[in-house]
Amino acid sequence: MTTLIRRRIAALATIVMVAAGLVAVDPLTRPAHAAACAPGTGVTVVVDFTAFGLGVQTNCYLGDPPTGLAALQGAGFTPTGTVRWGLAFVCRIDGLPTAATEPCVNTPPVNAYWSYWHATPGGTWNYSSLGAGSYNPAVGTVEGWRFGSGQAPSITPP
Repeated sequence: MTTLIRRRIAALATIVMVAAGLVAVDPLTRPAHAAACAPGTGVTVVVDFTAFGLGVQTNCYLGDPPTGLAALQGAGFTPTGTVRWGLAFVCRIDGLPTAATEPCVNTPPVNAYWSYWHATPGGTWNYSSLGAGSYNPAVGTVEGWRFGSGQAPSITPP
């Protein structure tokens, strides 16, 4: 095999590996999330990405999470806090909004933040009076998140 062919193969392999890495870290590429929890098995977590044109994702935290933040993380979502408040204030979920849109230094504006909600399956959403790190959701309940100006998630609690 000539040196030129080896270089081209190495270059192609590098391009493929870099492209695979970009797909793996792209916040807009999400793995499929499972459905709501079966009754009595955990806490269902709903994250409404409709503000970003991505729909609603629902997953299950199996067991009894100590906090709403643990439920969010354990259900497969990745929250990012602010520089000032850390995860006491969720600024991004799964990389959204992007750093170009919201630097997450301090709390985002009232028209562009992740609002936090609670519900029972099939019930109505209730805006949380506590932060996700302070709230202890019960097994069998539903946690909801929606980006915008404080609207409830756009689906009925599953």
